Amino acid sequence: MAVTSDCLFCRIVAGEIPATVVHETETTPAFRDIRPRAAAVHGLVIPKSRHADVAALATANPRLAGAVLATCADVAKAEGLTGSTGADGGQEVFHAHAHVLGGQRMGPMVRA
Repeated sequence: MAVTSDCLFCRIVAGEIPATVVHETETTPAFRDIRPRAAAVHGLVIPKSRHADVAALATANPRLAGAVLATCADVAKAEGLTGSTGADGGQEVFHAHAHVLGGQRMGPMVRA
């Protein structure tokens, strides 16, 4: 997917919009959310190349999808969040998993 000027994250990657970068690799920057919600630490990890969603990313570049997850782990460690997984992070089923939600308009990611 092409980089576009109306994509906030593309503009951050391009350096057009400032961000507080907390970690960066060749393919993935991690930065603080400008409007943190419901947590003391709220960061974002993105691929530098544009993909509309994780399904598109995984299809187009599985290795990059893995790099995004590895960067998430690095950021969690650097931010002292390694104890915020499992039961402390709200996990109930102890097998790695992701949530896929939809079927209706979901509204804000997290309600304050």
